[in-house]
Amino acid sequence: MTDLQLPAEQRRSLLTKPEVIRTDMAVVPQPGPDQVLIEIAAVGICGSDVHYYEQGRIADFVVEQPLVLGHEASGVIRATGSNVSDRSIGQRVALEPQETCGRCRQCLAGRYNLCPYVQFYATPPVHGAFAQYVVLDSSRAHPIPDTMSNEAGALIEPLSVGVWANRKAAVEPGDRVLVTGAGPVGLLAADVARARGGWVAVSDTNAYRLQVASERGAQAIIDVTAGSPREQQGEFDVVLECSGAAPAVAGAFDAAAPAARIVLIGMGAATMELPVGLIQARELQVTGVFRYANCYPAAIALAASGAVDLDSLVTARFGLEQVADALTAAKRDPKTLKPMVYPNR
Repeated sequence: MTDLQLPAEQRRSLLTKPEVIRTDMAVVPQPGPDQVLIEIAAVGICGSDVHYYEQGRIADFVVEQPLVLGHEASGVIRATGSNVSDRSIGQRVALEPQETCGRCRQCLAGRYNLCPYVQFYATPPVHGAFAQYVVLDSSRAHPIPDTMSNEAGALIEPLSVGVWANRKAAVEPGDRVLVTGAGPVGLLAADVARARGGWVAVSDTNAYRLQVASERGAQAIIDVTAGSPREQQGEFDVVLECSGAAPAVAGAFDAAAPAARIVLIGMGAATMELPVGLIQARELQVTGVFRYANCYPAAIALAASGAVDLDSLVTARFGLEQVADALTAAKRDPKTLKPMVYPNR
């Protein structure tokens, strides 16, 4: 089914080379049999978008041709494919910005985030959501309640990272949880840990972000310029490392109690030295996370219930022609948390 008023063309924002963004016109895509066409309402700026903008690559993913960035998105379904029966035109949705094969060993085991054939928005050569319309498998277009804003719908994506990290850490009521790094993902990981009953401390070097963490309910904040997390707050049962910075990773192991669970979330150097002797002596459990799997329903429920406040993270708003300004907002203002782009405004 298709909305008869759909335009034939749309505007989109393209990264053509590092620090060069242009807006052009493109054909509005048509949904495949299992897909829906979504009119994009809001898109959050992620650190990966900024990295591609500044460097033109992340690890082995290189921008070799013009690329539409943006993967934290919400919107409205405007057309459905011939096989789609579980979604309808006019539904507001949060986009889980990936399509997987559904047949490989990882997909069949429920770990579809590890699918070797995954196509993830805004990861070369797959276009993202800085466009007026996109297509997506209907199963990845998650309905959101009318009480949820478009901005909050877009931020279900980074909230899902926090949900996945907390699942990997098996956070339980009463756990002492240290979150290292008070950027948006760190703040959301801390929110989820509190919702699961953890006692949460957040560490960073940025006084403003620590203040935000405290206002969001962190039981303790740790300015690591004044001493290590262990020195200030003792040992922790769980450490969620969200910065990717080598000193923070080292501090995560130092602060870990015997049998603690350490989850590495932030992306930093490709290789780091780890304290193997300490891992063995304390029987530490160490794992990484790569995006998320099967987390959107829980993330939507957390936000809809009020357990996690997403709207307050939005600190600046931009139109499609201002994507470059959105991508550089954090450089201009150290209090920036989550710039938001509105492709259809």
